[in-house]
Amino acid sequence: MFDPSTPNFLSSNWLALGLFVLLVPVFMKMSPNRLNQMFNDLSNYIFTEFKPLVYKSTFSMIIFISFFMLIMYNNIMGLAPYIFTCSSQLVFTMSLAFPIWLSLMLYGWFNNASNLLVHLIPQSTPTLLMPFMVLIETVSNLIRPLTLSVRLTANMVAGHLLIVLLNSADTITPFLLYPILFGAKQLLLLLEVAVAFIQAYVFSVLVVLYSAEFTN
Repeated sequence: MFDPSTPNFLSSNWLALGLFVLLVPVFMKMSPNRLNQMFNDLSNYIFTEFKPLVYKSTFSMIIFISFFMLIMYNNIMGLAPYIFTCSSQLVFTMSLAFPIWLSLMLYGWFNNASNLLVHLIPQSTPTLLMPFMVLIETVSNLIRPLTLSVRLTANMVAGHLLIVLLNSADTITPFLLYPILFGAKQLLLLLEVAVAFIQAYVFSVLVVLYSAEFTN
């Protein structure tokens, strides 16, 4: 269920990625309203959280907030019935993580190489451990896009699996236990909504931290 591929060149499942583009203008045009105010407050909060980390490049905040909004929309919409969750696919998360990581790496090595070399050896590292620390830090830098994408995909897949497992228990659950099962589903749904926001925030925060390391 997490990869409902079709033989067509453009799978219709991936059209769910652009559904938020059709929904956003609806409440953006009806200003002011509660939904518009909620998203404005959320954007302002994310801006105030990220700004101290990238104080030298405020323009890049547009990219980081866009990452947050895109992932959050897809995570939340993926909880609706019959909507394909793009963020549960590695091809989607990797296509977000790898380009931004590669662009930051290229910018850092061409414009701030000395700072990147300094980060390879943490402070107070013994001399004998310096070659190993360089190797470890280099590997950790190279696998950053993989960890970003796998973290987001694994969390979304785990939540959907739990929902599927609870739904599959409907036919074997005694009638008297239905209220307990229904309550568990509602709690799990609330948890997944929270995870949708948290994972979008974690992805964006990590990208901001990487950007601060490569540019400051």
